[in-house]
Amino acid sequence: MAACYSQNKLNVTSYDNMTLLVITLQAFAGMWINGFIVSVLCIAWVKKKSFNSNEKILLFLGCCRFLYLCITWVYSFLQAIYPSCYQVQPIPQILTAIQSFLNSSNVWASACLCVFYCIKIANFRHIFFTYLKAKIDRIVPWLLLVSVLSSLVIGFLVYDIAQEVQSGSFNFTSLGNLWKLSIRVDEHFFPIFFTTGLGFAIAFMAVMFSAFLLLFSLWRHKLKMQTNSMKNHSMDVHIKAIKYILSFFFIYTINFTCLVLALAYATKEADALMFLLSVVQYAFPAIHSLILIFSNPKLEKVLLRALPCVRCKVCKR
Repeated sequence: MAACYSQNKLNVTSYDNMTLLVITLQAFAGMWINGFIVSVLCIAWVKKKSFNSNEKILLFLGCCRFLYLCITWVYSFLQAIYPSCYQVQPIPQILTAIQSFLNSSNVWASACLCVFYCIKIANFRHIFFTYLKAKIDRIVPWLLLVSVLSSLVIGFLVYDIAQEVQSGSFNFTSLGNLWKLSIRVDEHFFPIFFTTGLGFAIAFMAVMFSAFLLLFSLWRHKLKMQTNSMKNHSMDVHIKAIKYILSFFFIYTINFTCLVLALAYATKEADALMFLLSVVQYAFPAIHSLILIFSNPKLEKVLLRALPCVRCKVCKR
């Protein structure tokens, strides 16, 4: 009996250590990438004393992702190394609420960036689209404000749920009440699951619609350039933009699927599945930010300067 208990404890400890190691590698890589974006944009702001709409969204997105990965690592570190900290109220509720707020901000800011690129780059002659193209710079601050407010709502709901769970509102005294408890917990969690899921669904629909319009516009322009036998450089730029949009839409779809699955299995005993979903979700801020860096000439140029090994390879060419 003691041997089985020791073995089980060893397995749990090994699993926690592996989880912490994976999340640490992902978090620090993502924090470095997003910290790089924030630092470059802040230095540029100090030099020219102004931000365009694209830089505002990128700065907001980079800050949200940096803080989200930082809080995620702190949450995982305390859970694995100092689990007794979670008995100190209200540390777990605050960390969970902040993590949910930043995650929701990340999702909404990514959607805002995709919508912004669609309105700025796509070329349609519809009167409403022309109006949006003329007013988009004024709309961006309001989009970011709505993102923050909606994320705050999610954060407060998560804090309230975490507070009730930590206070023991769902305790039961007999196995016969387990089924009733499960139903009551699911019903209690339904508002936060519905609100969060609805927000993620709206953001995903905005990304999907914007990506489709932008791809259609770029592809139509590419065909027009082929017909008119225009320069290959412009053609390469459009093909590169199409690849970046497709890659972003692909990873955003994967992230959205993982978010929905995480909501669906939040009250279920599925540790392995939740771990895999978390790994994918924590990888999204780093991978998408890398795409943003290489799709932005200014950020890409600074990154190549910051990496001596990459710079040497470029020079050799």
